[in-house]
Amino acid sequence: MCDGADRLRMSDDQPPESAVENTPGQGRTPEAERIEPAAPEEFGLVQVWWGDGKGKTTAALGMGMRAAGHGYRVHMLQFMKGGASSVDAVRGEYNAMAALPGISYENLGHYGWHGMADGSDEADHEAEAQAGLERARELLDAASDADLDAPIDLDAPPEAGMHMLLLDEVLYAADRGLLSERDVLDLVDAKPDDLELVLSGSHTEPAYLEDHADLITNVRKGKHPIDDGQRARRGTEF
Repeated sequence: MCDGADRLRMSDDQPPESAVENTPGQGRTPEAERIEPAAPEEFGLVQVWWGDGKGKTTAALGMGMRAAGHGYRVHMLQFMKGGASSVDAVRGEYNAMAALPGISYENLGHYGWHGMADGSDEADHEAEAQAGLERARELLDAASDADLDAPIDLDAPPEAGMHMLLLDEVLYAADRGLLSERDVLDLVDAKPDDLELVLSGSHTEPAYLEDHADLITNVRKGKHPIDDGQRARRGTEF
């Protein structure tokens, strides 16, 4: 047995050298470095983010920002990214991506939400979802043609390839019947081996992806202020 003073002395001891070596950064506080083009060593998984909770797009964007911070080329294609009257046409994430090297975006979703009686034309939703599907195929072809084991210029257009592709709300488009489940599976099948592919959206479980994805996360709602009438807020929802 040891008393409190002994425990205090033990806690003050320096950790063994092996523990320091196995600690990220070897115990040093990390500092930001200049972002230079680089290539990932272990990309190539398929990630799926779905659920009725807030944070699916936020999680995808967070991973994109992290990858871009390492100098990897990231691109986000958004399906169905509309919103209510309280949401601005220009969103905070667009401004942030425009300022960050190595990450770019495009939005082919029709403004408004399919099936929400918000005044948007449902035929436009379907047409633009199909346009998004075609664009996603083009981006996957570009990634297949690129050398993903090599750095890609941070200012290069997505046609030059990317290391990570975020297909935001593509699962929602499939859930609404604007795309088919087969359409989504074909995109996964077309992914080159070294591309990290992230699919997000849908409140309904995309069970059809169970055998095709490496990571599936259900973002569940515990409580949301929207249920009490809170509108979307600048800086948190857009």
